[in-house]
Parts: sequence; C-alpha cells; structure tokens
Amino acid sequence: MAKVIKLGNRMVGDGEPVFVVAEISGNHHQKYAEAEALVRVAKEAGADAIKLQTYTADTITLNSDKEWFRVGADADNPALWKGKTLYQLYQQAYTPWEWQPKLKKLADELGIFLFSSPFDVTAVDFLEKMNAQFYKIASYEVNDFILLKRVAETGKPVIMSIGYASIEDIELALKTLRENGAKDIAILHCITDYKNEADEEHTNLATIQDISKRWGVVAGFSDNSGGVDVPIMAMRAGAAIVEKHIILDRALGGPDADFSLEPAELKELVEILHGKKNYQINEVRYQKALGTPNYGPRNKLEKYNLRWRRSLFVAKDIKKGEKFTPENVRSVRPAFGLHTKYFDQVVGKIAAVDIEFGTPLKKEHIAGSIGAD
Repeated sequence: MAKVIKLGNRMVGDGEPVFVVAEISGNHHQKYAEAEALVRVAKEAGADAIKLQTYTADTITLNSDKEWFRVGADADNPALWKGKTLYQLYQQAYTPWEWQPKLKKLADELGIFLFSSPFDVTAVDFLEKMNAQFYKIASYEVNDFILLKRVAETGKPVIMSIGYASIEDIELALKTLRENGAKDIAILHCITDYKNEADEEHTNLATIQDISKRWGVVAGFSDNSGGVDVPIMAMRAGAAIVEKHIILDRALGGPDADFSLEPAELKELVEILHGKKNYQINEVRYQKALGTPNYGPRNKLEKYNLRWRRSLFVAKDIKKGEKFTPENVRSVRPAFGLHTKYFDQVVGKIAAVDIEFGTPLKKEHIAGSIGAD
C-alpha cells in the first residue's frame, strides 16, 4: 500500500516528487530583510516549502547560568558555542514572532508553503492564528510530550525529525501524536553533525526505508551537514521529503552557516531532487552512506548532545509544601530533569523540599510517588 500524506494541496510520498523544505533557522542574523530575502530565494530555487522556528529564549529554556544551562563546561566537549548559556544562544538564533505573520503572507503571495517548528504550546497557539497548514517537530523535541499533544490536537499533518531518538522514543512520540488527533505523519531521518562536511560513515541512509516499513509512514531526510551530496543520496535511499538549511552567503557567519546552502546551491539541489537535472552518484560513497538502519546516537557529538533535549525544570522558587503547577514546573531544555511524560502526574503534587529556580526536577523533590518508568 502506497504511503502518501497531504501537505497543504500537495500529495507527498510514494510516487510523488520529493518535497523540498528550505530551513531558515537563525540564518537571518536578526535582520528582517534577510529573512524576507530567504523566502524569495527558496521560491526562486523551486523549493516546495520554507520552514521557520517559533520560539523565544524564554519559551525554550530558562534564563539561568547554573551548570546545566552552560554549553561546554567540560574540556572534552565537542559541541559548538562553548561557554555560552542556552538562553544566550537562543537569544541570538530565534526568529522574532512579529516577523512570522508577515513572512507567511509573503510566502502565500509567492505561492510557497511556509510552516514552522513550534517549541512550546504558546508557539502552537501563535501558529494556529497564522493558519499554519502543517507542523514540524524538531529532533530535540521528540521527547516533549506536552508539545506533541498540543500539536496533535490541531489535527494538522506533522513532520517529525527523529535525530538520534531511540526506537522507544519514536514509538512513544508516535503513540502520543496518534492518540491526540494526528493522522498524517511523516518521519525524517536526521543527521545532526552540525558541520560543513557529512560524516558518511554515520549517515545510515538505510534508516529511511526502515522508518517507512517499521512504522508505515512517509519517510524523509533532514540534513544538518554541509553540501548537496547526502540529500541527493537520501532521495535514492527513498526520502520523500528533504530538508536543508539555507543562507544568503555563508561568509555572513552564524551558528548554522557552515552546513547551510547558498541560493545557487539550493537551486541545484532542487533541480536534481525534482528530476530536472542529472547527477551522477558515486556508488562507493553511496554504499558507505547507506550503511544499515540505525537509531540512537551515532557518534560522540550526538551522545553529548542528548543533554539538549527537553526535561522538567523548576521555573520558579518552590517552598516545601507548595503545589507544583504549570507555572513553577516547565518542560525546557536541557535534559537533566524528569522526563516530560511525568508532567501531568507532577502537577498538583506537593514539594517535599525547598527547590531553587533552575533546578532539574527529580522524583525526590516530590512528596508521594509518581508513575513507573
């Protein structure tokens, strides 16, 4: 049975052209003119959609410099952006919310889809007012069940990147989405190397077909490494959706510059993925990139980056005997607190001890018990 979903007025999946998504991320450098230019670039290149990210530093993390919120506290940390807090990083990278309706209006006028990755329920509410036609769940949010439920409740199609999520993570996310109203779901194998060259030994493009067979969904590929070769190989490996970051000029710099495509490169990629331009795939490289299906972290960097997922943190000082509420406990990055699946159980319970703002919530902080793992 063919696996096909509808995104807007486009059928996507088996027998359909690859659906190409151009991701802006923080490549607008906090300049609206650059963001608008990137929407136009995506349209001119022939991309099918452009994607934003809808968060602020306050909706994605806490303004804390406690150890958990610092990037690169240990000397062996291979991650980017060493020494900054998550809050500082996201202040630089976020897309101002007041821009987003204007960019959506421009995209509608140009005839290109514009959608977004929301990072909390307030972002979903905001995007609903913008008449978002479908949603993206980012790799790091696969375990944010508060967000997953809210996105599913819209009834809109969902594209979910799985990054280095485990099979158990993915199945729980799918169960949450389906039980709360999501019907059309696509899953993207995602490379999160975040560097200018792909690590083909850890690309494992065979995961794309395995996703489709294992969960009966439309499968695709989200690439956070440099160049066009791997996304093209991903098409051969069965990707129905390909997502790639774009930038006006890599020389402008920024957190995502190294692995983003410039306008001419995006145009070339789209032409190849849409079958308008030939491309000779190196068979040796393809077999190396194909590898075997793989779930979970593929290398040292991805293992380290597991810490930037969501978990429950104390968002206000809490006194012993005080009730936990959605105001004083939040799902935020990083992942040192309780799993977000416990949120509904935690709310209404009583604090067993005084807990300071910015502390990862633990079971010992809670009077009484919460459900089994």
